[in-house]
Amino acid sequence: MTYTLEGATGTWEIVVGLEVHAQVISQSKLFSGASTLFGGEPNTQVSLIDAGFPGMLPVINHECVAQAIRTGLGLKAHINLESRFDRKNYFYADLPQGYQISQFTHPIVGSGVVEIELSDGSTRQIGVTRLHLEQDAGKLLHDQDPKRSFVDLNRAGVALMEIVSEPDIRSPEEAGAYLRKMRQILRYLGTCDGNMDEGSMRADVNVSVRKAGEPFRTRCEIKNVNSIRFVTQAIEIEAMRQIEVWESGGSVDQETRLFDPARGETRSLRSKEDAHDYRYFPDPDLLPLVVEQAWVDELKAHLPELPDDKRARFQTEYGITAYDSGVLVAEQAMADFYESVAKGRDGKMTAAWMTGDFFAALNRTGKAIEESPVGADKLGGMLDLITDGTINGKIAKEVLETMFETGEAPLEIVERKGLRQVTDTGAIEAAADEIIAANQDKVEQYLGGKDKLFGFFVGQVMKATQGKANPAIVNDILKKKIHG
Repeated sequence: MTYTLEGATGTWEIVVGLEVHAQVISQSKLFSGASTLFGGEPNTQVSLIDAGFPGMLPVINHECVAQAIRTGLGLKAHINLESRFDRKNYFYADLPQGYQISQFTHPIVGSGVVEIELSDGSTRQIGVTRLHLEQDAGKLLHDQDPKRSFVDLNRAGVALMEIVSEPDIRSPEEAGAYLRKMRQILRYLGTCDGNMDEGSMRADVNVSVRKAGEPFRTRCEIKNVNSIRFVTQAIEIEAMRQIEVWESGGSVDQETRLFDPARGETRSLRSKEDAHDYRYFPDPDLLPLVVEQAWVDELKAHLPELPDDKRARFQTEYGITAYDSGVLVAEQAMADFYESVAKGRDGKMTAAWMTGDFFAALNRTGKAIEESPVGADKLGGMLDLITDGTINGKIAKEVLETMFETGEAPLEIVERKGLRQVTDTGAIEAAADEIIAANQDKVEQYLGGKDKLFGFFVGQVMKATQGKANPAIVNDILKKKIHG
């Protein structure tokens, strides 16, 4: 389904390209040995290189290069065995060198592709233009003093991967799906933690609009959007602004804008620089970066199973639905937990319990799956008790709730609370006889064609046995007794 916006002159199409800035997981910065740990006291993780002292020479971080290659492989992208670092010149208080070491004409990773899934079940492929390595800048603090701004250089020099998409995105939903998928891939690969609230993943959003069949019109870039929700909001708001400009007879200027979520608007920041404004030239302190194909092949051989592959395997191996597999592979820890429980058990049953009561309990207690008081072994043990008839589904819900509260093993709870399922046909028959005798009017109505009343009898027997009766046995006994 094509997403469009309606203006006074008719239908408009949105064209979006995203530049994702992903902080590389590494212990030290791209060209120095300073720590990358988040949350340090301001200016405590700064080397002489990061501070822009003259005469300091950068040294490339081997692990950062490996992380960029792993990411490129995860995006099914071309790995350039030779790339080059350039100086991108601009002057700002949080950039003490007066330039950023980046890659411009020769990036380490070329074209790739990301497949996204949309809410209607359809999929789309979004092209990736390139991935290049670059230094992050520092951080300006404007709220520490009424008259002065401060500079924290802890982030200066941290390795970033800038992942540039093709202008293939056509709706806010697609943009959100692309960012979620990108974040998922990076986290599976272990190359970026994807924590947008900490600034380790953020996006520049390029937006333009056009009439159907037209070539691209002028785009505007919205800088440093730090949540997926804000990205989708900014796209729609900026697109509507541009439509109003075009329809009023004006023209959209190519510029950089900021998104203000509190006011629900984008604001002009500066005119958009072109490449020549940055006076790019090869960094004279860094030789071209040359990697061997054998090393790329070795990195590829040790990549983890990626989300798309894992989702397809879960459907085939465990017989679960595409929806359930999508939910379960959203996070690697979640997928690993599911697989630990499902191995040797019913995959559909495991998925139903995990995506239902188990996730509900995690949400209720505010815990991530890594912090769950109920581990895979305990959840699996509870499912085994259902399978072997020790407890039924209703009792299992109570057992699971108690496990979350106490951390006990499921069988301990069953024995302590006396929750074993009643499979004694004599006890169930006695309860059934009492219910039938007390409700002869409902028996006649049921036999007269009100089939739904059968559920009433089942419920009454289950209530009489405190929910412990085996539902299958209850159904069989009631059918025999009522139908004679």
